[in-house]
Amino acid sequence: MKVTIRKRPDGTLTAYIAKKDLEETILPAGATPLWGACVTLANGWRLELPALAVETPLPVTVEARRLPDGS
Repeated sequence: MKVTIRKRPDGTLTAYIAKKDLEETILPAGATPLWGACVTLANGWRLELPALAVETPLPVTVEARRLPDGS
């Protein structure tokens, strides 16, 4: 699914999924990198993001995969 990752002025990251008209905060995961990792959204969804360079400018739209609950 296409997901747009944005950074708010306060530094929090959000994920917007157009097909669902859903925008949720990406929960902090400590030192875990954003790209090439699994992230958890505030609504409980888990997304696997592609591996991109750390310095990738935001906002950016990527192809992400939703992981099943409990994985």
